[in-house]
Amino acid sequence: MLIAGFPAGAWGTNCYLVAPAAGEECVIIDPGHQAAQGVEEALAKHRLKPVAVVLTHGHIDHVASVVPVCGAHDVPAWIHPEDRFMMSDPEKALGRSIGQQLMGELTVGEPDDVKELTDGSALELAGMEFSVAHAPGHTKGSVTFRMPEQADVPPVFFSGDLLFAGSIGRTDLPGGDHAEILRSLERVCLPLDDSTVVLSGHGPQTTIGHERATNPFLRQVAAGLGDGIAAAPRRGM
Repeated sequence: MLIAGFPAGAWGTNCYLVAPAAGEECVIIDPGHQAAQGVEEALAKHRLKPVAVVLTHGHIDHVASVVPVCGAHDVPAWIHPEDRFMMSDPEKALGRSIGQQLMGELTVGEPDDVKELTDGSALELAGMEFSVAHAPGHTKGSVTFRMPEQADVPPVFFSGDLLFAGSIGRTDLPGGDHAEILRSLERVCLPLDDSTVVLSGHGPQTTIGHERATNPFLRQVAAGLGDGIAAAPRRGM
């Protein structure tokens, strides 16, 4: 399996291109702010043909390049229905103070073909399977994508802004809910095998085992002490 990732834009949002191998079809995950050029460079470098864009949530730092990327390659974008409005109305998603700063810089809207994700579904794209889990808390429509273990490749978990190396997503923007993100961590992350590689929306890769042992939020949720965890630090948008 080939996974090519790079941080893009003002918020360093990780965009990923996933394919069975170089020279094959691929899926693009979270083409955010100023990601279009990086996507094109990665496609050319690995000789990939995109078949879809999939989105972990609707914040503008994860979706700002969806329209140009989908338009250039005539592919659909997949997003959870509770976050779909954010593609056209980032100000409502971020709050007026942040949204107004961005509106003059960005062209917003939906691509021509938008498909909606559902909890527990399995997306079959580019010859690969992505298991979708609804994981609200950072936003109402946040989702994660999990790929099963393959041969010598451990399972891979695209966590979006649910789980980071050493931290979790912020919950102080519209639609955020600290108690809800803790429930998502418990339901979505804790059952995963320790060998699972975590590729998050911001920052370096990690593993579930490492986060289970060191991440203060995941440790306290595992211990049943979630109600006592302080508000999440600011990460990402």
